Amino acid sequence: MPGVDRRMLDRIGDEVARATTIVRYAPKSSFSAHTHCGGEEFIVLEGTFQDEHIDYPAGTYVRNPIGTRHVPRSDEGCTIFVKLWQFDREDTAQFAVDMNRVSLADEPENAGVRRKLLHKFGDEMVALEEWAAGAEIENGSSGGAELLLLNGTIKFDGSAYGKHDWIRLPAGHYGKFLAGSNGARIWIKTGHLNNVQAPNG
Repeated sequence: MPGVDRRMLDRIGDEVARATTIVRYAPKSSFSAHTHCGGEEFIVLEGTFQDEHIDYPAGTYVRNPIGTRHVPRSDEGCTIFVKLWQFDREDTAQFAVDMNRVSLADEPENAGVRRKLLHKFGDEMVALEEWAAGAEIENGSSGGAELLLLNGTIKFDGSAYGKHDWIRLPAGHYGKFLAGSNGARIWIKTGHLNNVQAPNG
């Protein structure tokens, strides 16, 4: 659509694909009405995303399960991190949560970590975490893991990562992370990569 651009991060399938992307809406751009045949989840990274239901400011995490429908747009322009065709058919939870407003709690088994569980269904878990400066964290899952850095910096596998960087650990992989001098705020999803299939798979 004019004014709507995307950068593919991960893709399985053709035009209709199980995909993870960064999508940028120019000011006053829109996308045609569509139904989420495979479900959709997204995080607003910058600006304000809108549809006919509500405005979603930066920091909002949204889950639209299979069968939901909307007409997306952005009057001021926005950038979103979006995942398509990655819903379990039995997972019907639809919600939007402003992650700027949630309360996090200390994780007793992980020093330097504060956490809020955002969603759980089967083996899939989605959480928001804050890592204190210098915290050393091991993360991963038998079902895979994805980390989207919302703020701060981390080091992983010899490389430094900053705001809006994305890390994917395949099923059965684990990694050690080091939070930077100002700590880190991270959206984390685990347990969902064991049964990765194309939409027609």
